[in-house]
Amino acid sequence: MALYRSCSRRRIIIAKKKSTFICRECGYNSPKYLGRCPNCSSWSSFEEEVEVQEVKNARVSLTGEKSKPTKLKEVSSINYARIKTDMDEFNRVLGGGVVPGSLVLIGGDPGIGKSTLLLQVSTQLANKGTVLYVSGEESAEQIKLRSERLGDIDNEFYLYAETNMQAVRSQVEAIKPDFLIIDSIQTIMSPEISGVQGSVSQVREVTAELMQIAKTNNIATFIVGHVTKEGQLAGPRMLEHMVDTVLYFEGERHHTFRILRAVKNRFGSTNEIGIFEMQSGGLVEVLNPSQVFLEERLDGATGSAIVVTMEGSRPILAEVQALVTPTVFGNAKRTTTGLDFNRVSLIMAVLEKRCGLLLQNQDAYLKSAGGVKLDEPAIDLAVAVAIASSYKELPTNPQEAFIGEIGLTGEIRRVTRIEQRINEAAKLGFTKIYAPKNSLHGMTIPEGIQVVGVTTVGEVLKKVFS
Repeated sequence: MALYRSCSRRRIIIAKKKSTFICRECGYNSPKYLGRCPNCSSWSSFEEEVEVQEVKNARVSLTGEKSKPTKLKEVSSINYARIKTDMDEFNRVLGGGVVPGSLVLIGGDPGIGKSTLLLQVSTQLANKGTVLYVSGEESAEQIKLRSERLGDIDNEFYLYAETNMQAVRSQVEAIKPDFLIIDSIQTIMSPEISGVQGSVSQVREVTAELMQIAKTNNIATFIVGHVTKEGQLAGPRMLEHMVDTVLYFEGERHHTFRILRAVKNRFGSTNEIGIFEMQSGGLVEVLNPSQVFLEERLDGATGSAIVVTMEGSRPILAEVQALVTPTVFGNAKRTTTGLDFNRVSLIMAVLEKRCGLLLQNQDAYLKSAGGVKLDEPAIDLAVAVAIASSYKELPTNPQEAFIGEIGLTGEIRRVTRIEQRINEAAKLGFTKIYAPKNSLHGMTIPEGIQVVGVTTVGEVLKKVFS
């Protein structure tokens, strides 16, 4: 009975529409309908118009212009001339440069170099326009010390240590910058919303306001986002949906290499990567990563194979290493670093069943050298050759590379962009490459490299280790 009462007491409140009456002859406003206009004396000229209430974060520019519905063909094409930084790697990850009015989110582990990267980028952009760098985590003195180490600071670079979103907005309206950097989104708070800094409601509100500022005033905005223990961006998932580009800054803290990866990009292709090296003078781009990943390779070592992997639209040569040793305990141990564990287990099962390698009583340790994560199907053949090389104690030729996906029946399946991969291997001085036979139809093979078309894993192992 009590439940029924509580339900019956519940009221649904519907907001009343506010309407005004406007004279179509002279534009006179009246709160109620009048037969005759008191301004121009015309009869039956009043028409009802429903008032559109102002919404928070509406698309209104700093000059007060509101957006109107327009025909698609009549929309003036905005010249999205990309602004290039001095770092080609960063430009490529963004899709060719910084787009005016874009909203870019950069996430990564603590201490990986997010603030360093953005400070470097913003000092370069300050030579091409006005930059406002808002820091909610560091003082202005701290940032100045770091920027002096990174390079030139004699340009249009404004520094603002503030956490209040209203104060940031007023400064944006006063300075009218071309680029806005927020470090970080979890420290900025809007006083209109209840909740602590970094809470879901605060992050959502501040991002919505930054999006409105960026889109209506053509200000390229960069946001730093913290990540959780699992490596996901902290705060609501909606944050990633709202922005134009999401970049992840990856890498081991103990390695000098850092990888900037695009996982969402409305102005370019996704899965592009840029490779940087952390030095005392800041982040330095690595122009030829293949050479870096392969330079420490030992000649005549067993359990090593080279694969040409695609990172976005860019081919990279990486080394797959395997160490197979007889197990001491009853159950064989499998360990992978930079490779998918399930994929390795599958390849080992295929090698055992289809190629007669007795791997069930062998411990296997696999890794991708250089800290790069290999997760595409084309690496399968290189993994299989590396395992077989370690098992048989026979080295592979250092001038040979392997491309191909392995099926459960032991067949080698075709992979994408085979021509690009072969050209990259030829460029770096490889003399022989094993590739799926079906992918080679109608392809022009570059000079100085022999391409061997293969159909099964057993065939590859026979040719490599015979």
